[in-house]
Amino acid sequence: MMKQTSISPLAWALMALLALIWGGSFPSNRLALAEVGVLTTVAFRVALGALLMWGVVALRGITRPRGLRVWAGFLGMGLLNNALPFTLIVWGQTRIDSGLAAILNAATAVLGVAVAAAVFRDERLGLRKGAGVLLGFTGVAVAIGIGALARFDPGSLGQLAVLGAALSYAFAGALGRVTTRGMAPELAAAGMLTAAALVMVPAALLVEGPPPLHLAPATWGALAYLAVFATAGAYVLYYRVMQLAGAGNLSLVTLLVAPVAIVIGAVMFHEALPLRAYLGFALLAAGLIVIDGRALRYWRPAQKSRDPAAGQG
Repeated sequence: MMKQTSISPLAWALMALLALIWGGSFPSNRLALAEVGVLTTVAFRVALGALLMWGVVALRGITRPRGLRVWAGFLGMGLLNNALPFTLIVWGQTRIDSGLAAILNAATAVLGVAVAAAVFRDERLGLRKGAGVLLGFTGVAVAIGIGALARFDPGSLGQLAVLGAALSYAFAGALGRVTTRGMAPELAAAGMLTAAALVMVPAALLVEGPPPLHLAPATWGALAYLAVFATAGAYVLYYRVMQLAGAGNLSLVTLLVAPVAIVIGAVMFHEALPLRAYLGFALLAAGLIVIDGRALRYWRPAQKSRDPAAGQG
């Protein structure tokens, strides 16, 4: 059995910082939408993020890729991991609160496990992971609310859009396993963001026209935050945490992002989520814990040590 990478205090601190950064992206989307359209918000984020990531690639002396096959992979990743999910999340936030969007986006980890199991033979669910996925899906259904799905009002569409973004991230994870294997992560991030920008910038100009330049400072701040911190900075930090704690431990960040977004949304916009949203998140978090499995392994020995038949007393 593969040994799980232990998490150092530095890794915990960086994971908390990453969760804080990503949690702040949801209220930043809401701020930007006050003056800028959905497509323009996403285009600004991926275009500036791409420029910053190419700067990172140049500073680290990473060789740039050549060949149509590599850039075809970047295009697929840029669409599934950036252009489509960013657009769906931002559009969804025109109809639902930031905190609820973050909770539904947490389904990415559960959907990622389900998609990997469907695509790769070595990623079969098994009983434990299957139970975790089912628990996670139950949490999503509770957070949305059966009544909301039955009504299919604009709020319901917003929730489904964010879930669509989570599904897109899940497929991006599967595609990335094939297209970016062995590639420097900074280069993969720069390439996919560039591909996303080549799609989103023309789309934004065509649909929403040239962006207004006389924006409020808060709007410029939100756009800059999305590109500099929530995209380029988060990518660099993400891969640093992966080096320190391992890919498996990064799923823990998913559990931290939603509470951050909920708190910021409540403070900045006085958002008040229904009780079912918190209950749904609790079930979703429980599903992720079951999928991860480490907590169960820690719990079982503790149970055994308390068993009188185990020689205690």
